[in-house]
Amino acid sequence: MQNIDWKDDKDIYGRMLVLTANPVFNNLKNAVDNYGIDLSDALSWGQLKSKRWLINELEKINDNLGTVYICAGWYSILSTMLFQSKCHIEKIRSFDIDEECAPIADTINRNWVMNGWQFKASTLDILEMDFPTTHTTYRANGTSLELTEMPDTIINTSCEHILDFETWYSKIPVGKLIVLQSNNFYEIEDHINCVNNVDHFKSLAPMSTLIYSGELELPKYKRFMLIGRK
Repeated sequence: MQNIDWKDDKDIYGRMLVLTANPVFNNLKNAVDNYGIDLSDALSWGQLKSKRWLINELEKINDNLGTVYICAGWYSILSTMLFQSKCHIEKIRSFDIDEECAPIADTINRNWVMNGWQFKASTLDILEMDFPTTHTTYRANGTSLELTEMPDTIINTSCEHILDFETWYSKIPVGKLIVLQSNNFYEIEDHINCVNNVDHFKSLAPMSTLIYSGELELPKYKRFMLIGRK
């Protein structure tokens, strides 16, 4: 049993670890303790419902996702959920421009980092991403390693944040499985590429084969999702 400070009744992750014995809660606890981060936004109802919706639709497709790129991956909570889903995944690479995200994402997904780097996060501006993708990641001892990899599946749930979305999307190789989410929450300053509806989203991300399109009604906005082949 993981040592728990029983006097700290605010430690929800420690309590959930005891309740479920799920090591993910220990990873969340370590991320909060070691980096002093607030996970309330990353674990909000809107964020989690949107990710669960994505996973439910991918499970229905029942395809081998192979090597998965999560672009603008933030703390990569989605990776944790994907690994615990019924989706068939070989490995996940999470990329974010914010250099503070990679070590936190690695901590939250520690079980899969330790499993031969089935998961690894790196700092990268996805607008500069090429395919295959050469990126620098870091070992536990702090030394760096340059990897060159090619994805089978590309996921971006933060399309509303991508200023030059057209450039990013144009670089994706034809035939790749793509999962995209955006929203109509224009009120947020950082939401610089919102869409009005699903059809608007389709016009920005044309696909040779559209497998799924839909919307999720949330309290303050609608989230839209496209799944298909470029």
